[in-house]
Amino acid sequence: MIKTIGIFLIAAVILWIEVPPLLEKKYKKELLVFLIFLAIGVGLSITLFGFEKSIPNPFDLLTFIFKPLNDFISLLLK
Repeated sequence: MIKTIGIFLIAAVILWIEVPPLLEKKYKKELLVFLIFLAIGVGLSITLFGFEKSIPNPFDLLTFIFKPLNDFISLLLK
């Protein structure tokens, strides 16, 4: 629980530092992208450190998708 609160506090500090200049310059799209990436980062950090769960590697998904395709092409070329 302490780790989760710490992650939220760090995210709040990042927001406090980064958002006012974006609003001042009227960078609405950049602010939206920044908030989306920050939310993803906070969510992954809470999952990894707060709940101590492992996060799957994105390469595993690519291997799952392309391994059968690779095997099929190998069969065709033999």
